[in-house]
Amino acid sequence: DAAAGSLLARARWLASALPELGLPPLDDLTLGGMLESVCHGLRGLDEIPSADWWTPIVGMVGAARIAEIERLAPARIDVAGRSRPLLYETDDSAPARPPVLAVRIQELFGVRETPRVAGGRVRVLLHLLGPNMRPQQVTDDLASFWATTYPVVRKELRRRYPKHAWPDDPLA
Repeated sequence: DAAAGSLLARARWLASALPELGLPPLDDLTLGGMLESVCHGLRGLDEIPSADWWTPIVGMVGAARIAEIERLAPARIDVAGRSRPLLYETDDSAPARPPVLAVRIQELFGVRETPRVAGGRVRVLLHLLGPNMRPQQVTDDLASFWATTYPVVRKELRRRYPKHAWPDDPLA
């Protein structure tokens, strides 16, 4: 269930990034405890990934906390009028890494500040893509990128992609 997987990743990330929220643990041990209810009525192991994980997760976390997760760690974020997915990754042995937004550089023309999540406390890590959808730069400080790095990157992008517009002032 993709929706449950996204919710789980965001809840785990939020629990790691903002432990003061006191979100219930959604670790592997807890999910293992949900297996019996999730697997009830299934005929084979191949059905587990597509089973209804959403209902038991909502039952454990609660509808009010789900709304809080949706608000603080959205699955998608609007950038320049388009909704883009965010990727949340967690590693139990390390502090929470910021969520990742992969977006073409041109779509950020006119955007001054790095998008934020967690009530404005965490900057999104931007993977800035070229026209070929391959990463050109990674930053969590868009203002600094425009001021210092973009002029250098712009020269290379203009050479490789002459049919695309690469303005001198990307914020105009």
